[in-house]
Amino acid sequence: MRVRIGITDTSKVVELDVDDVEEFQSELERAVADGGLAWFSDTKGRTVGIPISGLAFVEIETSEGGHAVGFAPAV
Repeated sequence: MRVRIGITDTSKVVELDVDDVEEFQSELERAVADGGLAWFSDTKGRTVGIPISGLAFVEIETSEGGHAVGFAPAV
């Protein structure tokens, strides 16, 4: 499944292909709860660290072709 992560104050969007969406969501929720920095590998094989405070949105493309919008931290 394709995941897009938007970053505040920039037009940057990190795109990921994930095998286990539930595991990805759990890891992201832990990162949000802990604050700080979340690490992801993007579709180009680069490792990207995103400050949780800079998380604008998380979009998960479901297998049905629609989009399910995730969450962003309270500002």
